[in-house]
Amino acid sequence: MKSPHRRRKFALGAAACTLAGAAAFATLTPSASASGGDRHPRPPKPTVVLVHGGFADASNWNGVMARLQKDGYPVMAPANPLRGIPNDAAYIASVLRSIQGPIVLVGHSYGGAVITNAAAGNPNVKALVYVAAFVPDTGEKLGDIINKYPGSEIQAALNPVPFPNPDGSTGTDLYIRSDRFRDVFAADVSKNEAALMAAGQRPFSASSFEDVTTAAAWRTIPSYGVVATADKAIPAAVERWEYQRAGARRVFEVRGASHVVMISHPDVVERLIEQAAADTR
Repeated sequence: MKSPHRRRKFALGAAACTLAGAAAFATLTPSASASGGDRHPRPPKPTVVLVHGGFADASNWNGVMARLQKDGYPVMAPANPLRGIPNDAAYIASVLRSIQGPIVLVGHSYGGAVITNAAAGNPNVKALVYVAAFVPDTGEKLGDIINKYPGSEIQAALNPVPFPNPDGSTGTDLYIRSDRFRDVFAADVSKNEAALMAAGQRPFSASSFEDVTTAAAWRTIPSYGVVATADKAIPAAVERWEYQRAGARRVFEVRGASHVVMISHPDVVERLIEQAAADTR
């Protein structure tokens, strides 16, 4: 389905980007600041809200947050409960309602599905940025999307662990086995860092793969995307297809990046977020 948003695509590699539908190349640079001759002050910068995915926590955004804060952006990185899309989307939606003024909402991996549901109907959310993320449409399940194209190795690396629900039923938490964590999730970070990430990973509920998306915020809010070309969790082909379907205004492709591209290439992710913020202003 075509989106009303103009589609552009950037392929990032050796500091170059390609405009979709054009053969010309240009060096990627951060957005230029207002010239000293501007007589009209710019509006305040939007708040950037960063939502992590499964097997992770808010610290995965540290490199991106530090850069955004240095550039004067208000930033929040709330803890995603990881208890399934209905619960997590409702929680993140409540966080968004607590923020005054415009918001640029960013989601990594499963966090992309959460922001897709959470942002619907919130007029303060001016842009959605998807980082190696799920971008489901209404009625879709993540378990179907992840298998649309081959290449995901993460499902075979999972360790399911039962846990009791408050109502007495049994749920299932998903962990990545420590011996597979770096290979399938964080191949382009150091061995020591990946080991720490594996030890401190936060599991997420297996129900997340079967939960049905009830709202698709990207249908009314401009979207942007980062493709991690060496992603073994969500295949790059899935990411490209999702961003194209959503009519993403800009897409950066990071060659050789693993699923945690925001850790290994925080400068690229920060650059796209700031571009989305600039477009809203």
